[in-house]
Amino acid sequence: MSQARADLDNRPVPASAASDEAPATAGAATEAVVSLYVKSKRIYARSVSGWFNGWRWALVWITQLVFYGLPWLDWNARQAVLFDLGARRFYIFGLVLYPQDLIYLSALLMISAYALFLFTAVAGRLWCGYACPQTVYTEIFMWVERRFEGDRNARMRLDAGPWNFQRLWRKSATQTVWILIALWTGLTFVGYFTPIRELLPSAFAFSLGPWETFWTLFYGFATWGNAGYMREQVCKYMCPYARFQSAMFDKDTLIVSYDAERGDPRGTRSRKVDARSQGLGDCIDCGLCVQVCPTGIDIRDGLQYECIGCTACIDVCNGVMDKMKYPRGLIRYATQNGMAQHQTRGQMLQRVFRPRVLVYTAILFVIVGAFAASLALRHPFRVDVVRDRASLARIVDDGYIENLYRLQVMNATESPQRYRVRAEGLAGMVIDGQPEFDVDSAGARWVTIALRVPPQTATQAGPGAHTIQFHVDRLPDARDPSSVVASENSTFVVPR
Repeated sequence: MSQARADLDNRPVPASAASDEAPATAGAATEAVVSLYVKSKRIYARSVSGWFNGWRWALVWITQLVFYGLPWLDWNARQAVLFDLGARRFYIFGLVLYPQDLIYLSALLMISAYALFLFTAVAGRLWCGYACPQTVYTEIFMWVERRFEGDRNARMRLDAGPWNFQRLWRKSATQTVWILIALWTGLTFVGYFTPIRELLPSAFAFSLGPWETFWTLFYGFATWGNAGYMREQVCKYMCPYARFQSAMFDKDTLIVSYDAERGDPRGTRSRKVDARSQGLGDCIDCGLCVQVCPTGIDIRDGLQYECIGCTACIDVCNGVMDKMKYPRGLIRYATQNGMAQHQTRGQMLQRVFRPRVLVYTAILFVIVGAFAASLALRHPFRVDVVRDRASLARIVDDGYIENLYRLQVMNATESPQRYRVRAEGLAGMVIDGQPEFDVDSAGARWVTIALRVPPQTATQAGPGAHTIQFHVDRLPDARDPSSVVASENSTFVVPR
């Protein structure tokens, strides 16, 4: 009992409880109480300029010109990129795709995935730092915020001050521009599914359809919330990419790195003081690398999953090194092996062509090649054959056996085409129906075809299902003198 009481008396005391008692002696054990529901501290990212920042803004301009501009491009008297869900047509410049062409979407997803793996294995989170929509729109929204509310220190003072006229108009102006950008983004997104030249007048007339209204507001709200408020929390807690990036990194991956051997020990000093004589490294401990980080981490603590590879810390540190007249590169792109083994930049770049990267590259080239070849050799029309399930087979005049079929012919060109249907597989087979027909540009047509075989052929073939082939010929015309044939297998049933 005495031993148990002694153990209880020696328990660590929470910091909150210990504050009411006498000061703890040196070395006394304490424990801190950390709430899991504490509000995240807002990050006030400082503006930065430099070489990498220029590249990041170049990607912002390129991605947004593509996103906002594509719906306004015309192609063959229609919108160049349009996913017409109602008509089940997907127009991508000269391509007309149908739901049956889903394989191309799968190929695009595979290409994107392997490109992501390749870029990450070579130089870390390039996608996150430069082209991810979350990064792009956060940059745009932060730029608007700085225009109206000032840079980091000014925004901190504004938020800490009272709600006066100055704060009200600056916050209101920021929110107004944010909402306008978000709504325009939502309208542009919907403009890929509804022709944007029809969508925009309807939006200004407040006559959008229900689903168009929903997706415009939903996508706009997501843009406003993610880029304006959630920002780094999307990257840190919602995006799965940060969680599995370690599987694609190795010690020869170029990542944003702090040269601790050169920078430590850290400490402030005058430009005229020799840091080495005071036992200091090149890092002056200014904290700017933390202030410019959009996720609020300290890159000097090493690789962290929150780092999105935006390289803002590299730009600001290079600026400080220039002012201190120290060599650039205290924070730089480097590999873990390169830092540990003091490799030159050339030696680190040589390790780019390692087995993992070569495998990713080879797979990516194979998929891209197969995708391009498939598009180049793609038929200008598609054919689907559906048997009439209501009547598998029946005996008609003169003892002929008849099977009914429905053929769907989908014209993947943007000009009217004429087609002829042929069938083979059983002797004496004839078509009773409409063997020739027209299909409008980028249209589809269902045609009912009746196949008949004479009784002697049915007797020789025997009862059951027999394989046949339908051949659909695109007939040449003045616009395209070539002839194209699409074939589909089916079965002909002879009753018992």
